[in-house]
Amino acid sequence: MRTIWRLRQPDGCPWDREQTHASLSAHLVEEAYEAVEAIADGDVAHLREELGDVLEQVLLHAQVAADEGAFTVDDVCHDLNEKLVRRHPHVFGARAQDMTATSADAVLDIWDDVKRQEREAKGASDDGETSGLLDSIPVSLPALLQCQKISKRAAAAGFEWEDVRAVWSQVQSERREFEAEAPGSEAAAEEFGDLLFALVNVARHEGIDAEGALARSNRKFRRRWAFMERQARERQVCLDELSVRELNQLWDEAKRQERGA
Repeated sequence: MRTIWRLRQPDGCPWDREQTHASLSAHLVEEAYEAVEAIADGDVAHLREELGDVLEQVLLHAQVAADEGAFTVDDVCHDLNEKLVRRHPHVFGARAQDMTATSADAVLDIWDDVKRQEREAKGASDDGETSGLLDSIPVSLPALLQCQKISKRAAAAGFEWEDVRAVWSQVQSERREFEAEAPGSEAAAEEFGDLLFALVNVARHEGIDAEGALARSNRKFRRRWAFMERQARERQVCLDELSVRELNQLWDEAKRQERGA
């Protein structure tokens, strides 16, 4: 923290001195994604480095706020600690011994209940209007992750299908609505979004993290495509010169190579 403070002094680093919360926001997101990539790669040494980069962004934001007289890094840690204690009543609560939390799922139920109580305690927003159920879900989240949170919170409020078969029925209904629209139209794009939303609900019912599942599929596609590129180089051909049939043959080779690995 002292190093970050020094960088923002008048005789410090010009780049660090001119940063604001707004200018740093993209860096915070980027560093977080790079840390997640290191986790996916299983590279512990790289993860150590990337977590440092994430921490740097947190400290920078805290120093910007301190320079503006808004809050300090101590305030950030204090608020976080209070939240952790408040959201773990099964560990820190006065009646912790009476609360049952023998599994991660049970803890998540407690966590959601405490967050609901927090939202109710806040009551109204700054403009005097009652805070809505979905208001605390950041609209800046990636669309798929945002969809998961919206779906889960609405279901917890009772807006839910009876079972996963009913959700699949909704998927089929959304597909028909999508196919009924003119290809490439704005209406088709909207209906396609509804179809994706319904599929995320299928994932929730099946206990699948949709964001993580899609991330794994992205990595799998990248891995197979890289194999195809290597094969093309070895055969001294370019992928864009191959026919669809030849590309599919390479793709099948990539799949066989994965199964044999």
